[in-house]
Amino acid sequence: MSSRIKVGILGATGMVGQNYICLLNHHPWFDVAYVAASSQSANKTYEDAVAGRWHMSSPIPESVRDLIVQDAADISAAQNKCDIVFSAVSMDKKAVAALELEYASKGIAVISNNSAHRFTSDVPMVIPEINFQHLDIIPFQRKKRGWSSGLIAVKSNCSIQSYMTPLHALMKEGFGIRRMIITTLQALSGAGYPGQSALDVIDNIVPFIQGEEEKSQDEPLKIFGTIVNGSFVNNSSIKISAHCNRVPVIHGHTACVSVEFGDRKPALEEIRNIWRNFRSLPQELALPFAPEHPIIYCDEPDRPQPQKDRDLDKVMAVTVGRLRSCNVFDVRFVGLHHNTVRGAAGGAILTAELLKARGFIN
Repeated sequence: MSSRIKVGILGATGMVGQNYICLLNHHPWFDVAYVAASSQSANKTYEDAVAGRWHMSSPIPESVRDLIVQDAADISAAQNKCDIVFSAVSMDKKAVAALELEYASKGIAVISNNSAHRFTSDVPMVIPEINFQHLDIIPFQRKKRGWSSGLIAVKSNCSIQSYMTPLHALMKEGFGIRRMIITTLQALSGAGYPGQSALDVIDNIVPFIQGEEEKSQDEPLKIFGTIVNGSFVNNSSIKISAHCNRVPVIHGHTACVSVEFGDRKPALEEIRNIWRNFRSLPQELALPFAPEHPIIYCDEPDRPQPQKDRDLDKVMAVTVGRLRSCNVFDVRFVGLHHNTVRGAAGGAILTAELLKARGFIN
């Protein structure tokens, strides 16, 4: 890269925002130049704004400590300071949607962790190894909204990413999917800080996470969908039933997946080979946050496990294992990824890298 790109973080003092701060430290392309949060944190140095509530395992990067936190609602403060903002604000959904549109209208590329625009008809919901071609909607998005350089792209719900790339790899080889039953075992960090009470999670499993089953059943259909006349059309051929549980694990979302294929049914060894050999555009472009092996297969019968496998390959790989026949559908397997890196800030950074590499961010 001939010049470094200035980026900002909306919701910079929260858990996801702090993760962005750490992951972007020493990034080869991006420099954090703008941090914003609620009006209560505005006008403080970043170090003062997070005093007593810095939750990362590494210290605040020196390059960010003295940045003055801006009010995220004051879009003018971001203009001429950054070309990209990563949105992780905690606000009412309608307010988030309006705020992100306003930033994009000022010529800023918005990459969002929020759900506000996941089903906006011209906004791509991107898992870079799966549907990078969905970024082709951005010219339509800009034309429709009268933007010259701004854009909005969003990441998916974190929990679905522990199995979407393995499924896509099989679909890419011509093995269509008819039905899936998915049971997620979701880490505590997915609820943010402070999350659920220790009394709720120690010696316990909570079999309900607000909105998660709906997201798990609906979002894959858009990701596996197509662009028609400048809008997304969902894939209506796949039926998904999801059970979502909160479990006493700090980081790492796990999913137990049973899959029924269409007319073509792959053999188990064929599936393993497809997963081990899968590469996609982020790997071809050698993007900084792209894992060399986006899918890692474990032969051990008791893997993957969060403690042992969530940090593999830049903390950006999906680890799968326990592939076997299913007595009800065709096959079943277990998938795992790090929910706050691959599933949140890291996945959004990879999307920003892909946008830059494909010429959508100048």
